[in-house]
Amino acid sequence: MTLTESVNLDNCDREPIHVPGHIQSHGALLAFDAALRLAACSDNAERMLGFALPALGADLDAPQFAAWPHVTQAIGDFAQRSHGTSGLAERSEVQVGGRVFDLILHFNGRLVVAEFEERQPADREIRPFTTLANGALGRLRLQRTIDDLLQVAVTEIRSLTGFDRVMAYRFRHDASGDIVAEDCRPDVEPFLHRRYPAGDIPAQARRLYVINTLRFIADVGAAPVPVHTAGAEPLDMSWATLRSVSPIHIEYLTNMGVAASMSVSIVIGGELWGMIACHHLTPMVVPYGKRMACDVLAQLLASNVQTLLAADHAKRIEAASSVRVQLMETFVGGDGLLAALRPHAAALCTTFAADALVASEGTETFVHGGVSAAAGAELLRWLRSSKPPEGLLAMSEQAKLPPVLSAALAPWCGILALQMDDNRHDWLVLLRPEQVETVAWGGRPEKVYKAGPHGMRLTPRGSFDVWRETVRGIAVPWSATELEIARGLQAELHRAGGARRAQVARDRDQMLAVLGHDLRNPLQTIAMASQLLARGADSATVGPRITRSSTHMARLVSDLLDLSRLQGGLGLAVEPKPADLARLVREAAQDVTLGHPGVEVAVEAPPQLQVPVDAARVRQLLDNLLGNARQHGEAGRPIVMRLEASATQVTLSVANHAPPIPPESRDRLFDAYKPASLNNSRNPGGMGLGLYIACEIARGHGGTLVYEYHEPFVVFVVTLPREARAAAAGEA
Repeated sequence: MTLTESVNLDNCDREPIHVPGHIQSHGALLAFDAALRLAACSDNAERMLGFALPALGADLDAPQFAAWPHVTQAIGDFAQRSHGTSGLAERSEVQVGGRVFDLILHFNGRLVVAEFEERQPADREIRPFTTLANGALGRLRLQRTIDDLLQVAVTEIRSLTGFDRVMAYRFRHDASGDIVAEDCRPDVEPFLHRRYPAGDIPAQARRLYVINTLRFIADVGAAPVPVHTAGAEPLDMSWATLRSVSPIHIEYLTNMGVAASMSVSIVIGGELWGMIACHHLTPMVVPYGKRMACDVLAQLLASNVQTLLAADHAKRIEAASSVRVQLMETFVGGDGLLAALRPHAAALCTTFAADALVASEGTETFVHGGVSAAAGAELLRWLRSSKPPEGLLAMSEQAKLPPVLSAALAPWCGILALQMDDNRHDWLVLLRPEQVETVAWGGRPEKVYKAGPHGMRLTPRGSFDVWRETVRGIAVPWSATELEIARGLQAELHRAGGARRAQVARDRDQMLAVLGHDLRNPLQTIAMASQLLARGADSATVGPRITRSSTHMARLVSDLLDLSRLQGGLGLAVEPKPADLARLVREAAQDVTLGHPGVEVAVEAPPQLQVPVDAARVRQLLDNLLGNARQHGEAGRPIVMRLEASATQVTLSVANHAPPIPPESRDRLFDAYKPASLNNSRNPGGMGLGLYIACEIARGHGGTLVYEYHEPFVVFVVTLPREARAAAAGEA
């Protein structure tokens, strides 16, 4: 790209900076093809090397090279050793006409490129530079934090090279860079803590910084030297040390007042993680040996940074694994996903460095950490309709949310959503609030078109004074470690959910088989009673049989309908209205004693207790608890019902004499399908749904049902709020 060519947003990131056709003036360049024929040379090669070169296309054994045997030997030997490996480089010291040069050889994928940099008399001895680098390496090894590593690196590189300013950049997820460490001359303006936009380093420059980790510019104002080639194809200088500088970058450095610069890449995992940037206010040639010492130092720096990052990654993965194991144990042995999530919500937020959590299971929703129930519901509706790929969504910008959701969710805009079931209905969402931040940019970060020194073009910033901007609507982005943890958790939830669904399916099949058997008996009784009535049998004798059998069938069918609603995610229909809970308790107790002579129920309750409840559902809950106590309590011992009230809640307990329930059975007390409840001799006509439905009724009122043991009593305790509050209102 020439100085006069227009540079715009369409071609700035595509400027072919790896084939500039020029080199910097402090060195000379020759290139040879596979047959060791001269394929390219810089315009200054003859003058700098002090002898006439043969024409392009001449062999390395041409007469003009005869007086240069040690140089041609080095080039020929390197050509054999390189084996066509792009980027492979070697350095040697050569003498040409009494002058000492650093000969830097590399293979660019097609040609052997030889670069010559004359070594000044003061720089002839390389050993002190190596010794100085070794001292810096030792100081680097002593550091235990990334910030300390970077600060030591900039101090040592400035001491080694003599630059006026040396800075360490650390790049963010959006490729912008923060200056996190600096060492500079006292009279030079410090740039520490400023941020520079991603556009300061275009994509193609980033690629070169990764494959060629050290970039040196000796004199920003020097005229570039043309490179002549034997063919039409330009010389690829991706790995060259003398590659000339883009006109845009020249303007950039000039606007900063920089006359010489050097950058050393910090590459981790094949990505440009950071950079050491060096500035000098006057032209300066840094000898190749010193530059290589800096490059070695940067490689050790990158290795140490990678070690610290890996240690932090391993620590977080280990902590996350512990939380995941505990969650899975609770999930597998518990009553549904939300029941498992509740005790681990705070730990999950800590694991993901999140401030809030939203989760859904069927029609029920759980929120934790300050996000509102309404915002959680709106977020879940959007997730179910948007269907993110692979069931995972990570975002951190409020502007990317639909306006309605953005308004409902504010100030939450960091979203990490994990789909937890195959139909993408159930979700676990971690949330972060916006991070209001004042950014100290090194000048305005936006690129603008204006007339520059070479015509109308996209001119780099003319001022690098601090330009402050308050950034809103952006949360701290989710890191690669957090996304890895999220995928692992999602996979575990899918596996555990699949295993749970398979077990539920097996239990359901078993229950349906028992149901078929249990329905057959009352149907046979009704059929036989009908035949007896047809033959003139006494209705007073036959009628009660029909009534008992039909009541038994009705209870089985009612339980199945409730189960179907709950398993389908519809929930139980609960309509709280003011009712006398004390009267409901006494009526339930009386019905048990009338229906089962010999069973005693003792009631301790106030004369009246007005509570907003669904009377029919509460009566169903009481019947299930009393039936459970009657079937499993010791014969001849009374059932004790106790009703108490406080300012905020009422407590109802149903106790029967019995040994404690074994631990292995407690985990599944409130499950829908319990194999131990089927074909139970203590309850031959039941399917084990009573406690499950009773628990759901309590939850439907915004309350709880728990098991306790107070010797010699097995006790089931129901708590209900004094104010009408369905579970959906508290958690959806």
